[in-house]
Amino acid sequence: MNCADEIARAAALLREARYAVALTGAGISTPSGIPDFRSPGTGLWEHADPMEVASIYAFRRHPDAFYAWIRPLVRTLLTAEPNAGHLVLAELEIGGWSRAIITQNIDGLHQRAGARVVLELHGHLREATCMSCYRVLPIGELLDDFLASGEVPRCPVCGGVMKPNVVLYGEQLPIDVVNAAMGHVRQADLMLVAGSSLEVVPASQLPLLVREHDGRLIVINLTPTYIDEVAEVVIHADVAEILPRIARACVEG
Repeated sequence: MNCADEIARAAALLREARYAVALTGAGISTPSGIPDFRSPGTGLWEHADPMEVASIYAFRRHPDAFYAWIRPLVRTLLTAEPNAGHLVLAELEIGGWSRAIITQNIDGLHQRAGARVVLELHGHLREATCMSCYRVLPIGELLDDFLASGEVPRCPVCGGVMKPNVVLYGEQLPIDVVNAAMGHVRQADLMLVAGSSLEVVPASQLPLLVREHDGRLIVINLTPTYIDEVAEVVIHADVAEILPRIARACVEG
């Protein structure tokens, strides 16, 4: 896909921006082999009801069902490597072209790519919390044992079920992360949306907040989003292919 004009325009917007931020979704990690949620044939919700396996209510009743569903995904997450899209966004953030990366992803690939300011709206897999005593523990050893045995991880102190610190349906987002993200969004005069279908609130509303104070939008996603009609640049393509071209044009321009 060429998109030369759109790429040049996106690069110009980045160069002109006073305060740019990035918003990323599952689409930036699919080139790393991590499935998204809604793509026909490969999406995580193709063969599972999210309310039955990935809601806090279901987790409290049947944590074994959640862990059985997530076990193959955990294996994929632990072996996935950052792709060109992650690397470029890290370079843009470190180089001052972008102030922060706000992500809906739990895979940690932005940090592994070198990004420093990453706000994980939906949590992460670095820690887990005991559902009984609320002790928070690093998840590494727990995940290793889980992958080896398939048994539900339990608190080594009280024996309660351990829940990864990811946001399930029915849970509130981490308020400190949300507040930090909103602080960046309120200042942003440009938002780069990369690999998000913008179908999950409240992340889906963040581009609207940028537009409310006359900020500009760049949208790169395989499929159309609701915000396309008011964005300055829209490219329906693989973010891992397009972002490096935008970064090169930004530097060369």
